[in-house]
Amino acid sequence: MSPYQSRIAIIGAGPAGLTLGLLLHKRAIPFTIFELRERPTDEELAKPSGMLDLHEESGLAAIRECGLFDQFLQLTGECAEAQKVADMHGNILHTDDGELSERPEISRHALTKLLGDSLPVENVKWGHKLLSVTNLTAAAGNDTVLDFGPHGKYAFDLVIGADGAWSRVRNLLTDVKPHYTGTQSITTTIHHITNKYPHLAALVGHGSFSALGLRHGVMAQRGPQDSARIYIFLTTADENFAISSGIAGQTAADAKNRLLSDDTLLGRFGPVIKELVRVACDEESMDNPGAAVDTKPLYTLPIGTLWEHNDSATLIGDAAHLMCPWAGEGVNLAMLDSLLLSRAVIKAHETARRNSVLFKDTLDALMKEFEKDMVMRSKEKAEETYSNGQMLFGEDGAKAFADFFLVVYQHVEGFRPLPRQL
Repeated sequence: MSPYQSRIAIIGAGPAGLTLGLLLHKRAIPFTIFELRERPTDEELAKPSGMLDLHEESGLAAIRECGLFDQFLQLTGECAEAQKVADMHGNILHTDDGELSERPEISRHALTKLLGDSLPVENVKWGHKLLSVTNLTAAAGNDTVLDFGPHGKYAFDLVIGADGAWSRVRNLLTDVKPHYTGTQSITTTIHHITNKYPHLAALVGHGSFSALGLRHGVMAQRGPQDSARIYIFLTTADENFAISSGIAGQTAADAKNRLLSDDTLLGRFGPVIKELVRVACDEESMDNPGAAVDTKPLYTLPIGTLWEHNDSATLIGDAAHLMCPWAGEGVNLAMLDSLLLSRAVIKAHETARRNSVLFKDTLDALMKEFEKDMVMRSKEKAEETYSNGQMLFGEDGAKAFADFFLVVYQHVEGFRPLPRQL
């Protein structure tokens, strides 16, 4: 390899890592993506998953630069941009057809396949669990060494942590860790909802649905295979809620009894919303017999998280600025990170080759500027996310959310839709 080329490792094959890899591949810049998971099959990627709304200035900008916009549009018909807001009893307070939104929805699985299918197979190493990241001294080569246990150790000029909430690459740069937000998330899916439960399909609508109250929420999004992904969000100070409540290890069908009978949870919600939860939990258990209910505490990084600059490693996506889904910015920020970092890497490569200097020497100033800009962008979105969470999960989140849309439609000229990413 020429001294003016680089050895680049991207840790994580989520939207951030795949987008960055594809943008580098298009400019013939060598890289390797390492991913903990095994390579997903086409069958697995065809299953329903959460929907992501991509924004023109970020996620869609990255898709366009990847040259995938036309293919992307073909994958966006499964969830409309419409919104319905109900109170905890199922009374509809707001409904729209998404006519003011320009943020098309794509399933997470479809986005993964779209990006991944455009990359050479040899550039992605699946089933590689990163155990540690170490910087060598200048005397030892000034490389960053990745330890993958039985898969060996590898040295790189630049390591990019796109490895999510509990990033190992972040451990190299800072001691800051995510903290619990006070919210638990339970995920279920109803397949073929229109044919099996037409009244619930009508309730949910053809886009996104939110039933809010008592600082809790039941939210839904339409998705692939005429599905509806049903999310239950519970506000509780108990980070170990699943264990404390007794639902850890239970099936969704078994857990629903506690969720729907406890007045501190969904016990005071109305029969319409309770039926939606009951059916979703039963369907989840029928589709995944014996599987434990998918209950997760939600975490966030402190707003404006910084780290000391390291010319051999950086972070993008959730590894850099983890936040809750209340503003729909997670995947969009991640893909914009990838877009902007790719431009810095490409510029550094071109400069190094043209001037016969080392790649890392040309990249350092560009990467510092990228990180500074990323922190500023993510701080603004994190503050917006926090504000949205306060609105959605207040004592009367339904009224607050409906009032939000009322203001939006009264001031169309300055419209900024509340994004939806779950």
